[in-house]
Amino acid sequence: MPIRPLWLVACAALLAGCSQFPELDDTVSGAARKAAYPDLVPVEVLRAGLPAQQITEDSSPALEARVDRLRARAARLRGTVIDAPTRQALRRKIVIEG
Repeated sequence: MPIRPLWLVACAALLAGCSQFPELDDTVSGAARKAAYPDLVPVEVLRAGLPAQQITEDSSPALEARVDRLRARAARLRGTVIDAPTRQALRRKIVIEG
């Protein structure tokens, strides 16, 4: 990396460090400041409220269909972006007569 771009990046970083931050202390209410910290709870207690099983035997066909759709989409995205006539037009030399 040449010296000049490195110097500009360093100056920009130093200037960003001198900027004024918004007053975030004013956005917290007094009640929130005085509130107690939440209790730490074992993860098992948190998981107890979740459904026992989220993936069922009926999920497999839906997942396979989604995988097929995503693979087809990926195959379409791998194709060329520019068609052949446009590509030939872009390859032609531009001659400026003056």
